[in-house]
Amino acid sequence: MLLAGLCTVDQVQRVAEIPAPGEKVRSLSMDVAAGGPATNAAVTVAALGAEATLLTVAGAHPLAALARADLDAHGVDLVDLDPGQPDPPAISAVVVRESDGERTVVSRNAHASSRSVLSMRSLHAQLPRLEDEMPRCVLLDGHHPEIALHLARWARERKVPVVLDAGSWKPVFGELLPLVDIAACSSLYRGDDPRAYGVPVVITTAGPEPVRWTTADGSGAVPVPVTQARDTLGAGDVWHGAFAYAVARGVEGLQAWIGFANEVAAERVRHEGPRSWTASVAKMGEGLP
Repeated sequence: MLLAGLCTVDQVQRVAEIPAPGEKVRSLSMDVAAGGPATNAAVTVAALGAEATLLTVAGAHPLAALARADLDAHGVDLVDLDPGQPDPPAISAVVVRESDGERTVVSRNAHASSRSVLSMRSLHAQLPRLEDEMPRCVLLDGHHPEIALHLARWARERKVPVVLDAGSWKPVFGELLPLVDIAACSSLYRGDDPRAYGVPVVITTAGPEPVRWTTADGSGAVPVPVTQARDTLGAGDVWHGAFAYAVARGVEGLQAWIGFANEVAAERVRHEGPRSWTASVAKMGEGLP
C-alpha cells in the first residue's frame, strides 16, 4: 500500500488528570513515537501484515531520526522526499488522561517550504519504482499538498482507489476532492461537503458512535464495538489505515470495509501507549482475502 502525508514526532505524556492552566503535574509515563495521520495509518497497515510505503518529508534534523527509528522498528518503508531538509519535523505535545484515555494534542502541521520543488523531483524519481508493484490503494491525508495532488492524479490514471483522510479541511481539498474515490471525515470536519466535488463515497467517523456512510445509492451506519478506552491517541489514523488495508485486500462491500476498520480501531484504544496495540492487531488481517 502507498500512503502519503505528515510525519511528526509525538511526545506523549500519560497523566492522572489533564492539568489546568498554570498547573504542573507529574506524568505517569512518557513515550516518543512518529505521528501524523498518514504515518499512523502506515504503521497500522504494516501491523496488519501488508507492505506499507510512506511518502513524506522527514529531513535531516536530529529529531527526524526518532521518527525514522520508530517506523523502521514497525515495518514501514519510509521514503523521505527531502532528506536534506534542515528544519525540525513538526512536534506534537500529547497528554493522555489515565481514567478514560482521552487526549489533548498541541501540534504544528507541515509548513510550506521553498524546497518543495526538490520534494517533487524526488517523487517523480520514486514513481517508476512504485509502479514495479502497483499499489492496490493510495491513502492521502492532504498534508504536503503538491505531493498529495500529484499522487492522486497518478493513482486515478492507473485506476488505483484513492482514500482521503479528511480529518479537517485543508485549502488543497478544493483541488484534491475531485480526484478522490472515498473521503473519510471526522465528526469535527468543518468544510465543503465532499459530495459537492463528486466524491462517490463519503464516510463520517465519530469516536464510539456508529460510522455513517453515504453513496449515490443510499446511506447507512455501521456500529462501533463497545470497549473500554485506555488511550485514544491516533485512533482515527488507525481506523483510516485499517480501512485502506481492507480496500487494498479486496474485501467486498463498503460496510465490510468500515466494520473491519471499526474492529481494528477498537483494539487500538484498548491499549496504552502509541505502539503497544500493534502486536494485538497483527492477526486481524489474516482472515481477509
